[in-house]
Amino acid sequence: MLHGRKKELAEIDRLLADARAGLSSALIMRAEPGWGKTALLGHAEQAADGFLIMRGVGVETETELPFAALQMLLRPALDRLGELPGPQAAALRGAFGLAPATGADRFLIGLATLTLLAELAEDRPVLCLIDDAQWLDGPSSEALLFAARRLHAEGIVMLFAAHEDFTAPTLPTMRLGGLDRAAATAMLAERAPDLPSHVRDRILAESEGNPLALTELPGADIGALPIVPLPLPHRLRETYRRRIDELPARARTFLLVAAAEERSDLTAVLRALRILGVAEDALEQAERAGIVAVRERSVVFGYPLMRAAAYQAGSFAERAAVHRALAEVFTDDPDRRAWHLAAAATGPDEEVAAGLESAAERAGQRTGYAAAATALELAARLTPARERRAGRLLRAAETAFGAGQPTRATALADQAAELIEDPAQLARLAVLRAGIEYEHGSLRAVHEILTAAAQTVPDPVTAAALLLDAARAAWAVGDPGRLELVHGRLRALPLPPEDATVASVGAMIELVAGDPVIGLSGLRGHLARMPGRTGGKGPAPATTLALLSGDFETVREAMLTLVAECRAQGMIGWLPPALGALAEAEIHLGRFRDAAVSAEEALRIAEDIGRSHRTAHLYGVLAFVAAIGGEAERCRDLAERNLRHFALDYNASGAAWGEWALAVLDLGSGHPETALDRLEAAADGPIGHQNHADHFAPDQIEAAIRLGAPERATVPLLRFERWAAAVDAPWAQAVLHRCRALLADDPEPCFMRAVHLHATGGRPFDSARTRLLYGEWLRRLRRKSEARTHLRAALELFERVGATPWADHARAELRAAGEAVAQVGPDAAALLSPQELQVVRLAAAGATNREIAAQLFLSPKTVGHHLYRAFPKLRVSTRVELARLAL
Repeated sequence: MLHGRKKELAEIDRLLADARAGLSSALIMRAEPGWGKTALLGHAEQAADGFLIMRGVGVETETELPFAALQMLLRPALDRLGELPGPQAAALRGAFGLAPATGADRFLIGLATLTLLAELAEDRPVLCLIDDAQWLDGPSSEALLFAARRLHAEGIVMLFAAHEDFTAPTLPTMRLGGLDRAAATAMLAERAPDLPSHVRDRILAESEGNPLALTELPGADIGALPIVPLPLPHRLRETYRRRIDELPARARTFLLVAAAEERSDLTAVLRALRILGVAEDALEQAERAGIVAVRERSVVFGYPLMRAAAYQAGSFAERAAVHRALAEVFTDDPDRRAWHLAAAATGPDEEVAAGLESAAERAGQRTGYAAAATALELAARLTPARERRAGRLLRAAETAFGAGQPTRATALADQAAELIEDPAQLARLAVLRAGIEYEHGSLRAVHEILTAAAQTVPDPVTAAALLLDAARAAWAVGDPGRLELVHGRLRALPLPPEDATVASVGAMIELVAGDPVIGLSGLRGHLARMPGRTGGKGPAPATTLALLSGDFETVREAMLTLVAECRAQGMIGWLPPALGALAEAEIHLGRFRDAAVSAEEALRIAEDIGRSHRTAHLYGVLAFVAAIGGEAERCRDLAERNLRHFALDYNASGAAWGEWALAVLDLGSGHPETALDRLEAAADGPIGHQNHADHFAPDQIEAAIRLGAPERATVPLLRFERWAAAVDAPWAQAVLHRCRALLADDPEPCFMRAVHLHATGGRPFDSARTRLLYGEWLRRLRRKSEARTHLRAALELFERVGATPWADHARAELRAAGEAVAQVGPDAAALLSPQELQVVRLAAAGATNREIAAQLFLSPKTVGHHLYRAFPKLRVSTRVELARLAL
């Protein structure tokens, strides 16, 4: 019986009931040792009648072995790996050493875990019990938490029991406290009914309501407890140590070996005992003491604190001897052998360090980057030679960053910096530190790190590559002064004649602070010869040029291709930036519903993998979509999140979306003054050195005219004229003629030219805005019949793209022009959530649930759930009917 846990038991029972109904959930139970987490897991197991139970546990001595805990959990289901999509199956087999490592995106293993659990849940509900999650190896923890965050409608429950220092952002958490006095008294009476009252009162006071203490302290020597109270885990550990100290020496050795053998494999423990010359009857002595039990050829400690006490009871010399014996046992397992030899090392040892470095290489091939970083860090500590130690520390830092551990990477980089003298390594260190700052959104720091490093690198080509990335950071910050600084340093470098870096940065300067015609012309000539980023992949030169030139159809096609490649190859970590760029292109093209679908998926993945800089950018993109749709509260909330994040370290390209979204919301809802004030402030600051200011210049002009302040439209009109001349695109010329019409004494020729250019296709939102403004002008001249033609076209386009405030405005103008227009409800697709729409579109194209799940990194059951919810909204009942809808 579990005393004092009524609320916690009810919550677990609710989750199990939901799973029986086909829903999924995850829960983190946090508490320090002894507060009853394991007992609650036991209750869940007993209550899960009809469930498939899967068990995993973190082991303190196994945290360096990549995917050890995940393999333990999934071992009963490994025979079903063949049912997974090919890349997912290959990723899991590689992670578990069942096949050559594929080097897949590390997040693909989390997706494969989700898919495998979902396959198992097709037969019956699944309960995953993960105890001591704080000791999960890093790759296992990452995979399990990724899967847990993406649970939806599979019939799966994942329960994690962990210490307070276990981090699992966004997942529901239950914190366990001590039992109240009544529950603690009842539990103590049940376990030790004959205790004298003074002993009972001492235990109640010492236990602090901790269930494990209430279980163990009645059998302890209460008088031996320290007068000055120790933290409760220490008191319990001391209790266990006294029990261990009372055992014969060979039993203590058995316990030490069992505690040091990370998998508690009985065969390995007995082999190590033979190497140490200890008789096997030591096992029987340890079992009789009640400290361990043997289950399924594994040595199981009663509580994790018992294991810790058994290990710490040995002296360093005794522990080292045990680890050397275990290393001898694992001659056919180089990874485990390397870790045991490292644990036995008494000082620098190149042979042991090299073994750890090899183990790190193998872990990295299996995407176990966190474990690889740990192995490299320890290898560095054991490396006698300074230069080699520096190199291993640098690799450890780079690997930790690849594992998504920027804080740890920074600490390792700082250690490496004290040792590194080699110029090439100094350049790598700078790129690493710049990458860390980039992920934090600290672009000014990126610029400073790279420009400083370029001054210390003797090779001019390497220095130029560093300075080019520094220029890109300055571009994103919106700081022409920093660009000028980089340009000056580049010109001083003895670069080969064919190097295009100097000219490329010069073109950037023209784009942000000079003549965009010259800037784009320069980029067209030099972009194809620009070197790639020093810190990783970037967009193809043609795509970059298309982005700067306003050719968003080309950008969209390129991003669709990149997204498809990411899905096919399981490159989950690359999807947020690719989908984010796709969403931006779709916004510019007036495909707002598509933009919402892309940005929402990017946001979900970015949140799942902990990319806060990406999420902040996506908040701004989604705020703009909400502004177009007239969702004022959602727009303001998302824009505030965007601007709050970038206020910490200003990033003009990120903050521009939040500012623009709020201005468009004001403009669409009839508040031109606040819209104009906001856009002018943005254009006068760092955002004014970004392409965004070119794109929102037409909004600035319209706001000024609607406010009755045409003089405030002069500067943005000049800016847009220069940019439209540089890009020379029909859509830009159409918008330019609309802007000129707003300021002209005789606007009709400009309006007519704009309408004609819009007719060449694309950008329906821009076309609708031109038609609306033209129709308003005609109505004011009492040319109502002509006005109605344009207003009707505007209304149709606004409704098609979901621009609700603009459609309302067009409808009001039509009524004023003498045409009664009924309020039209949203089309069926508008009733779907972005993810439902994404699923429905793929289903309409003929994809199966499994194929959709593989593409969208969901489980097939979640796909089915989305379709189940979408069909009634669309008033269809079959997939065949979906194919007939305009989605």
